[in-house]
Amino acid sequence: MKTFPLRIGTPDGLLFEGEAERVVVRSITGDLAILAGHCNFCTALGMGEAHVVLEDDTRRDAACIGGMLSVMDGACHLLATTWEWKEDIDAERANAAKKRAEEKLARTGLTDKEYKIAEAKLRRALVRLSVKE
Repeated sequence: MKTFPLRIGTPDGLLFEGEAERVVVRSITGDLAILAGHCNFCTALGMGEAHVVLEDDTRRDAACIGGMLSVMDGACHLLATTWEWKEDIDAERANAAKKRAEEKLARTGLTDKEYKIAEAKLRRALVRLSVKE
């Protein structure tokens, strides 16, 4: 299968640079797969599971929490707010974050802002746990 240059970074630095056969991420409008020869494209990323298939058919799973993806002249650049490879996800920490968020959401009298923050924290924890399984 054909490959394309892929760079994955976060505000903390470059996490991956190399050739890929496919990258699958969740955009703000749904899941998206990028293959070699994709047209020029730019989109905001949502929160969800992601994976990269390398040129040797190795698949690397990750949790992606927001960001931007662009394809320009055959090269794909992904700048994520948070990108965690499956092997780097701390399941204990994610379970603790899930529990804290669920406890917060169970409270009464939360402001809209407090509710939305707790809901986002729960979604992040669930994405991480889903990738880790």
